[in-house]
Amino acid sequence: MIDNNNNNNRSSAFFMNGGAGRMLCSIPALELFQEENPNDDFIIVCEGGTEFYKGHPTLHERVYDNHHKDLFKDKLKNRNCFSPEPYRVWEYYNQKCNLAQAFDVAINNKGIRKLKTSSIYLSQEEFLGGIHTIKEVKEKTKKSKVIVFQPFGRSSHVHNEVRHDTSGRSLTLADTVEIIKALQKDYAVLLMAEQQIDTDKLGIKEPLAVPQNISLRQWSGIIAEADYFVGIDSVGQHIANSFGKKATVIIGSTYPENISYPESSTFDVLDFGADRRKYDPIRLTQDEVSMRNNESLLQLNKPAIEHIIKSIKTNLESKSAKNGK
Repeated sequence: MIDNNNNNNRSSAFFMNGGAGRMLCSIPALELFQEENPNDDFIIVCEGGTEFYKGHPTLHERVYDNHHKDLFKDKLKNRNCFSPEPYRVWEYYNQKCNLAQAFDVAINNKGIRKLKTSSIYLSQEEFLGGIHTIKEVKEKTKKSKVIVFQPFGRSSHVHNEVRHDTSGRSLTLADTVEIIKALQKDYAVLLMAEQQIDTDKLGIKEPLAVPQNISLRQWSGIIAEADYFVGIDSVGQHIANSFGKKATVIIGSTYPENISYPESSTFDVLDFGADRRKYDPIRLTQDEVSMRNNESLLQLNKPAIEHIIKSIKTNLESKSAKNGK
């Protein structure tokens, strides 16, 4: 935990690393630090990307990437440097708080607090780009509602045409295809994935939008305009939460209370790893037992896939999403 009573009243530099979802979740804690420490002229050094700090009304001017020219000489030399790590917060690895709260504990050291939702400040171009993309998908598919689907996380990769994710956070390709086919009977599906997939080879006959080479901020505009979001433990669900978007979130190896929003009125968090997973102490130590135990938790069966489809249809067609299974 960070001692905010800095030696010699020096200001702070926070080094933020990891995936974009972590960066987005750090925003409420940094906003509170700014509010509660008005004399600290802190900066944020982004080792994990600056995407979600851009456009922020008060944090944007404090953000630097870690290869900014003369960063050490001009900004770091006379500041105290901190690297807040939410995964090393006791309350986090004992499932007492979520990711945003763990950042707050690590940065502000005031215990678990209720935080406001992380906000994404889109530019007009990003906002209009989302509108245009969703409109185009609807026109091409002749469907009135669009679902953004993110089935794979950062740790997912393809080897010999087979998709793997040893972290147990991603869906299998086969299950992804089954979900897409079921959804396409009633909705347009826009796949949030880094790699194209061969729809003909996989037997997907309906048009499937898979935008490539677009930024996470552009994805944010798309998710903000879409009718629904479906995803796993990855950045998409955090974006959806920022915009108050209805969502079905599919969880396997990680704990919903840590990485998602099971208390949200717009999220239906489906936990397929409950009672089977072991906590993986990532960024603390390497635990082969937990990794092996968890790696297959999102290999779904037919009833599980049917449960996911039911969640999506029920919540998409209702006025407000319902918590739980």
